[in-house]
Amino acid sequence: MSDRQTVFRLEHVSKVFSDGKNEVKALDDISLEIEKGDIFGIIGMSGAGKSTLVRTLNRLEDVSDGAVYFNGKDLKTLPAAKLRKERQSIGMIFQGFNLLMQKSVIKNVMMALKVAGAPKEKQIEKAKEMLEIVGLADKADAYPAQLSGGQKQRVAIARALSTDPEVLLCDEATSALDPKITGEILDLLQKINRELGVTIVIITHEMKVVEKICTKVAIINHGHLEEIGSVHDIFTNPQSDVGRQLVYPEGADELNPFDYTGRRLIRIAFDGHSANEPILANVIQRTGYSINILEANTSSINGQAFGQMIAELPGPDEADEKIIASLRKDGVSITEVTEKGASA
Repeated sequence: MSDRQTVFRLEHVSKVFSDGKNEVKALDDISLEIEKGDIFGIIGMSGAGKSTLVRTLNRLEDVSDGAVYFNGKDLKTLPAAKLRKERQSIGMIFQGFNLLMQKSVIKNVMMALKVAGAPKEKQIEKAKEMLEIVGLADKADAYPAQLSGGQKQRVAIARALSTDPEVLLCDEATSALDPKITGEILDLLQKINRELGVTIVIITHEMKVVEKICTKVAIINHGHLEEIGSVHDIFTNPQSDVGRQLVYPEGADELNPFDYTGRRLIRIAFDGHSANEPILANVIQRTGYSINILEANTSSINGQAFGQMIAELPGPDEADEKIIASLRKDGVSITEVTEKGASA
């Protein structure tokens, strides 16, 4: 049990949208906790319910059932004035930046402070400080139309940070950016988490975003919480079908045009320690058998190297068990998979 402070606690949260005739359950009985200092990823495909989930964290969406607690306070019970005050501790950035095109960069950053009722001098001082943090001090007088997509998102981050929030919610904040700029924005978010102590919640459909900066992750599918845990644990040993689809090497769920039906396949996942070991050479030396690598990739999770392979075992069963025992001796995670990449 962690002794860190729980920032958000969701208890049996459900959300139903209705047009009077039809109902859609966007969230179904979700319970989870987000602790202070986390970079917490919520991942799922389009329509999974992840954006609805993050909007319950600042009560932009009211829940239909269950409760959302922020620092121990049930958001659903807060009157409007107290809710506005709590929201000042919860910044939010979006895929579309949401900047005012007719206002300069510094005035965009000042907007949140203006709404919070800060004096004009304080607005200017704080906005300049935030632009310095996001690396845009020289763009204070520019307008959004003069900025790149990455720069616009930096302005949005500066605006969200201007009220000194405890939490920053990021709803697909890098989806509109190219891979290089996405990496830079994720590096910035890590810096904000590390240096300012801001807890960050990231909504994404991209596993690479989770791998790069998240410490914990929840996997959402059709409104259900499929699994939750550390990124390390889910990467090395996903428990749900959706989790396996997200972390398997690209294409491992479609092993055709080759037919591997009836053959015994395993997924080998190794972390930063075992990545430096001659794992395959050890297998051959210890057992006298080799394995056929079908798919492989490597990733960096919080700066540490991780990798995975989909491999075919040679058979018979006695040889296969010797190979698996050798791999486990080197500290790698082994999961048996079918020809379609699912857990056997």
